[in-house]
Amino acid sequence: MTIEIRNAHSADRDAFLLLWKRFIDGYRIVLKDGVSDFTWHRLMDPASKLTARIACLDGKPVGFAIHQHHPSTWVMGDDCYLEDLFVAPEARGKGLGRALIEDLIALARSRGWKRLYWMTEIENDIARQLYDQFCKDDGHIRYRMNLSSGTE
Repeated sequence: MTIEIRNAHSADRDAFLLLWKRFIDGYRIVLKDGVSDFTWHRLMDPASKLTARIACLDGKPVGFAIHQHHPSTWVMGDDCYLEDLFVAPEARGKGLGRALIEDLIALARSRGWKRLYWMTEIENDIARQLYDQFCKDDGHIRYRMNLSSGTE
């Protein structure tokens, strides 16, 4: 078994979109038409801060970590936000989630970013078991207000 973590590239489009659909389906939501393609195009746009790392198992993409960095008012530098993390169910239990997070930690450190943070659902016990091995939750609760119609 060979694990590789690398930047997503244009040839990953179909594999990524299949993984993305499985990720979205897991939340039991339906995205507005065009959102998935829009997300992919932003991931491929060198001017976008939104980027993706792909986890491959024996050369096959089986997971991803979508992240972005941004300025912070709390430190002298940038933070890195891990927005979406997914490993296909058939590839779980092989260390890929951990590998994606460790890869992002190394990437953030190499770029001088000061902090890495992410969120998960409070009831996501399996993910939280992994996340708690890196750090404890910071006790914050997220508030999100939609500013447009639809589920964007």
